[in-house]
Amino acid sequence: MIVLKAKASWTVPAWSEEDVARLARETGLSLIAARFFVQRGKTTKSAVENFIHIDENAVHDPFLLKGMKEAAERIHRAVSDNERVLVFGDYDADGVTSTSLMYSVLRELGAEAAYYVPNRFTEGYGPNEEAFRQAKDEGVTVIITVDTGISAGAVAEKAKEWGIDLIITDHHEPPPTLPDAYAIINPKQEKCDYPNPALAGVGVAFKLAHALLGEAPDSYYDYVAIGSIADLVPLEGENRYFAQKGLEAMLNTPRLGVQALLDKAGADPSAIDEETVGFLIGPRLNAAGRLDSADPAIALLLSEDPEEAHELAQMVDDLNKERQQIVKEITEEASLQAEEDGLPPVIVVGAPGWNPGVIGIVASRLTEMYYRPAIVLSYDPENGIAKGSARSIEGFDMFASLSECRDYLPHFGGHPMAAGLTMNLKDVGTVHKHLITIAEKTMNPEDWERKLTVDLPVSIDEISVPAIEELGKMAPFGVGNPAPKVMLDNVNVGMMKKIGANEDHMKISFTDNDATKEVDGIAFRFGAVCDEISPLAKVSAVGKLSINEWNGNRKPQLMIEDIKVNEQQLFDYRGGQRLFRDQKLFETDMMTVIQFRKESDEYLSKLPESWEVIRIDDAELPEESAFKLRQSVRILLLDLPETKDQFFAALACCENAERVYASFIYGANRMPASIPSRDQFKSLYAIIRKKEQIDMKQHAEKLADHKGWTLDSLRFMCQVFSELGFVKMDNGVVAVHPEPDKRDLTESKTYRKGVEHSELENELYYSSYRALKRWIDEAMAGQKPVFSHSSS
Repeated sequence: MIVLKAKASWTVPAWSEEDVARLARETGLSLIAARFFVQRGKTTKSAVENFIHIDENAVHDPFLLKGMKEAAERIHRAVSDNERVLVFGDYDADGVTSTSLMYSVLRELGAEAAYYVPNRFTEGYGPNEEAFRQAKDEGVTVIITVDTGISAGAVAEKAKEWGIDLIITDHHEPPPTLPDAYAIINPKQEKCDYPNPALAGVGVAFKLAHALLGEAPDSYYDYVAIGSIADLVPLEGENRYFAQKGLEAMLNTPRLGVQALLDKAGADPSAIDEETVGFLIGPRLNAAGRLDSADPAIALLLSEDPEEAHELAQMVDDLNKERQQIVKEITEEASLQAEEDGLPPVIVVGAPGWNPGVIGIVASRLTEMYYRPAIVLSYDPENGIAKGSARSIEGFDMFASLSECRDYLPHFGGHPMAAGLTMNLKDVGTVHKHLITIAEKTMNPEDWERKLTVDLPVSIDEISVPAIEELGKMAPFGVGNPAPKVMLDNVNVGMMKKIGANEDHMKISFTDNDATKEVDGIAFRFGAVCDEISPLAKVSAVGKLSINEWNGNRKPQLMIEDIKVNEQQLFDYRGGQRLFRDQKLFETDMMTVIQFRKESDEYLSKLPESWEVIRIDDAELPEESAFKLRQSVRILLLDLPETKDQFFAALACCENAERVYASFIYGANRMPASIPSRDQFKSLYAIIRKKEQIDMKQHAEKLADHKGWTLDSLRFMCQVFSELGFVKMDNGVVAVHPEPDKRDLTESKTYRKGVEHSELENELYYSSYRALKRWIDEAMAGQKPVFSHSSS
């Protein structure tokens, strides 16, 4: 039974604990770190050391790339002959770092060089004829594309016609027919045996720089790291080395423009890592090309003037803030469209005026929100065109699906998880229907579930600052080497509260069974989950371990990505009117209310109309009531039962309940809080015998006050005496019986009922949360709880 469902389906891989123990012994690693290395296929000491201490041996000979020899020779000739060379780039982070790197290398060689990046809005993606014509008119004889060009067949023909030698460096998937260029450098092209086909665009440019300079140039590793991390290439082998070297360079000798950008982003310059690049640097460099021209981003990366760098960083940062606001607004509109459309298997939304530069981000947001393939389109009604970006989920090949719609798509390209496309506005509905049909035919039920792979389960006592630092040796993390996700399984909740200005987030602590050690956790956008977890629930959580530093203290912390509860939960609403003060609970549509006492009718009108009330009169439940309780997942125990059998009979039918809300609210007619002792009974009887009769309407309050009893207790004792024949009661007057039979208090039905009520009250209303949880669990499991207290 899962009573708080995880957002994703968790997969926990198997591994050999023998390998883990051996690797821990050989390397001195903690069990957590050893387990992780084994899970990633690093099962020997040498494999671990080679991964952690990756060096220049990971870098391959650039001349293994097809086309490199021809390209390098032509560029050197251009430099020698003082020819004009143009670097033609792209407007994303990979593109602007590629452009900056190649332009800088050409200048270092002494070339007469310039760079050009097309405007996304006026020119679109990739090389275009007008830009090349302008280059021809300016006397350019060699054009080097970076991070683009592999699909520029028509423009390549024009370049050749105009006498321009076109050198294409790119990393995108090549088309079936390659452009007729002077040289093409792309590790994915046919008959290219380069060992690392997963280079970023800036990685390919760096290989060309290596070939031109005769050695790998240390001064450009920061460019390579930024572009590679931002473009989400696998950080393995050569790419991992590039990322490590680039991050080290940014830590030790940051480029002026990078430093200015970090200052604007508020980043800690002493803690630059892959997340700094992925979440701070990359988005800001992307923002320029998404909203306007990429030129300010390139100028920033090339700047050698502190004042200029500061101004450019401010400009790029402002563009990023504008980009964030535009993304927020379009995402809100797009999500509303998707929901009004009923969230079909494939989401297709669009509108005039949506910024084409950010619709890819919006598509990613929709896919994350709804776990559906999503296409976001920007409509151009004047020309009858829709341009869009697509993002997908595992199990739905977006590129293959769009290929089946190619008759309606003049332009499209991409891969299984993402694509760009253009179509006529009139065909949007048709394409949408085709994609829905494909999804319904090809997707399995499990394909619609989010997936989360757990790298390693850990126990609380295994988590420590040194262990987390060891895991950090696996960095930089990214595609191909994701940060380790750990799972705490079935652990206790120590503390839990909502945090953040809008209480959107959750802070929680996990403890072991002895509560001797705890680990804190933070879960962003999980604030509402606080209301779904009861205090003593055992939870399982998946997340990434980090070190929280505060006032000189360093503590382990789990950055939670998902959480679930696998057992029935109890929520405690005992005491006064607590039940009716929780408006959030009253927003719950489905609830089965168990009512034991008639006097609790007064509360029914305060409950939501959608809640179903089942009245339990005795220990024999009607079959209809028992059936309804067995179907119920949320149970509210409104009031105290009158008998133990009543309580047991009701709870025994609730075996499928996921959440039980205990109120046990009191009605107007209640038993005394505790049963009077036998000495109190003796004292009262002696007083009545002495007086022979007492008018309780006149003297009850005074008598109770004198003896220190409650009025409820006094009335209770009088009722017991009356049932046993010790006294007669008439209109409030209690008169002693002259010759009563000798009888025990337990022979009175009221006394027995009072004793049972007192036990129920003590155990259900006044007990600790832990004790109440145990008794309810036992009753729901069909075991009659043993009530320990007795006042007789």
